[in-house]
Amino acid sequence: NAIAQATDDNEINIDQTGDTLTLYIDQYGYGNKIGLDDFSSSSSPMAVTGSSLNINIDQIGNENLLFGTIVADSSTYNLLFTGDSNSWDWNIGYVGSADSSTIDVDITGDSNTMDFDQGYNASAERLDMDLTLLGDTNIFDVDIDVDDAIWNFDITGASNNINTMQKDGGEQEINVTLSGDSADIDINQMSGTCATGVTTCNGIITLDVTSDNATIQINQKDSANDS
Repeated sequence: NAIAQATDDNEINIDQTGDTLTLYIDQYGYGNKIGLDDFSSSSSPMAVTGSSLNINIDQIGNENLLFGTIVADSSTYNLLFTGDSNSWDWNIGYVGSADSSTIDVDITGDSNTMDFDQGYNASAERLDMDLTLLGDTNIFDVDIDVDDAIWNFDITGASNNINTMQKDGGEQEINVTLSGDSADIDINQMSGTCATGVTTCNGIITLDVTSDNATIQINQKDSANDS
């Protein structure tokens, strides 16, 4: 069920259970919202549960919000944010399974925040995630807790702050392309239990950095424990 309420701004609240959902949402303007608290401050989270989901969300404008929890296998997510001071806070698989996720995110703008979590020590396998960012002074916190993950991010802009962690997986890969000054990047990559029949677990980090005054810290180890 999707409910759009008429207010000064646009708001969509979703409570969905079921498989093979295809969801397209386009929001244009200032202060749009999907999930979290509504404009009267009552609780109305975005909650989606199912498998073989196809979710496509575009938010065009400033100070837009996207919040919610998702439990889904074999699902694809395409997210587009254009504007400044937008906030994205999502977790996939906080409880239950979250296998075979493909996520493509394009962000253009400044002073945006992103808090994304996949896995949470639950059953989660195979994540392929790509982020393309064009903008300055953005803050991103990305935690990935799955068996096998490829996490690519391409950053163009100054004074961006990226904090990301991969853990638990047997095959973990992070690829970073950065062009912009005064970046602050923290990468934690911890291999965990190898998949059945696999004797060698690999963690790979590849950096391509063009930047002055950047600070990059990498912690890499073959243990699922946090650094």
